Amino acid sequence: MRRIVSVWLPRWPILRFLTAQASSGEIASDRPFVLTLDASGGPRIAATNPPAEKIGLFAGQGLSDARAKAGGLLQARPLEADKDARALRRLALWATRYTPSVAPWGLENGSDGFFLDITGASHLFGGEEALLKDIVKRLRKFGLTARCAIAGTPGAAWALAHHASVPPLILPDGQEKDALKSLPIKALRLGSETHEALHRLGFKRIGMLVDAPRAPFAARFEKELLTRLDQALGARPEALHYITPPPVYDARRSFLDPIFTQEIVVAIARKLMEGLIPSLERDGVGIRSLRLGLYRVDGDMRQLDLGLAAPTRDPAHVTRLITLKLDSLTRGLEAGFGFDCVSLSIASAEILQSEQGDLAASRDNQENTKAQTRLLDALRQRLGADSVRHIKPVESHIPERAEILVKADNSKTSWPHDMERARPSLLLPQAEPAEVTALIPDGPPRRFRWRGKLHDVAAALGPERIAPEWWRSSAFALTRDYYCVENTAGQRFWLYRDGLYGRESTTPRWFVHGFFA
Repeated sequence: MRRIVSVWLPRWPILRFLTAQASSGEIASDRPFVLTLDASGGPRIAATNPPAEKIGLFAGQGLSDARAKAGGLLQARPLEADKDARALRRLALWATRYTPSVAPWGLENGSDGFFLDITGASHLFGGEEALLKDIVKRLRKFGLTARCAIAGTPGAAWALAHHASVPPLILPDGQEKDALKSLPIKALRLGSETHEALHRLGFKRIGMLVDAPRAPFAARFEKELLTRLDQALGARPEALHYITPPPVYDARRSFLDPIFTQEIVVAIARKLMEGLIPSLERDGVGIRSLRLGLYRVDGDMRQLDLGLAAPTRDPAHVTRLITLKLDSLTRGLEAGFGFDCVSLSIASAEILQSEQGDLAASRDNQENTKAQTRLLDALRQRLGADSVRHIKPVESHIPERAEILVKADNSKTSWPHDMERARPSLLLPQAEPAEVTALIPDGPPRRFRWRGKLHDVAAALGPERIAPEWWRSSAFALTRDYYCVENTAGQRFWLYRDGLYGRESTTPRWFVHGFFA
């Protein structure tokens, strides 16, 4: 049984603007104030405050007509739609304290509220009535007036929040049809053209559409009409675009007294993690990514995302990663007036394979793998996931093309058999020219000068001949003969001669390409 909360914020653009301008005192709250947007024929009113409504101003009215009616008392500013949308998104993130599934409204719903899918979550707050009261009370502390309703469909909840006579309203599941019959047609969230056409035909209440034959409406109107009607009644599903993907597992805790310190936040996160372990064990999975949500008393919300190199159910390991993540914050925890809610959401989980632990060699391999995973996770939290990379083989026998750097994970890299030959531990980004002396033109080097320093060769191994990749190399690419050479000081270099002597070049060039540890 789906349960949806509709939270409508009347005069949202006005309230958001006045809150942002509160310190400047630029706008007098006791005088008519409107927000305007550009339209054909001149600016029109987009939102009004109560004093403006008292003198008869309304949304959609021309600004020139409004000035004539209000005289010199009218205050007007341009609508800041982008700022309104960003502020609504922040408020929707705050609302995830009640449920991870929160969807801010777009233009089709008025862009002045959000839906919460509280299916199976209302009991955590003492029931649906207590949850609604808590939402309204907290929003009032932020200076926002909210009208809320709960129903089995988003369309019914939206209609009741906007047009029910006594919100907040909780509608039992399955009673959408009876509850909507008395509401006006505009409660179906129809476009202006469809709404006006229905009014001209005499349809003023939803009840006049519910039991009427559908064929004439399908022939006369766009499919929007019947779609909206079916969505409100629950005959057709309506998808909600949640602000964050719903987690696989979720745990949260609220506090009567706010918490401030990082130590307490980490301790609470560990307890939440421990509470999720039975569910993880039941499903045989481990955490691969999680999100820590910190909800401040003043309505701000912080999200910390953590990715793990391998699935785990170890609370100590997860707690350590959270500590490292918090330590890496540039501006610290920024607790402000404190946090009154902490959530831990598991965004993705993977099957955690069973491990054999009775053989010594097996135990050693498991411990090495775990140690590598812990190190990789710690580095990613400290330095950032994009900063930790490892080498991945590529199908190419040209050394500089045979491997690339990719984001590190815990997967085992399988190297091709032909790449197991001796390769330097450090490969230069670009091969650097060297002056080489050899006993014969196509023989191994006996002495070379590189970066201005002369090296006498004590031993040389090679050549290893590498031909150019004809399917993508230019016609001027030459064959390389690679040598591993050791100088008299014990340093080992990887050199190559570019071009076969007498066949591809009469004066082959030499390059230093890398070093051996």
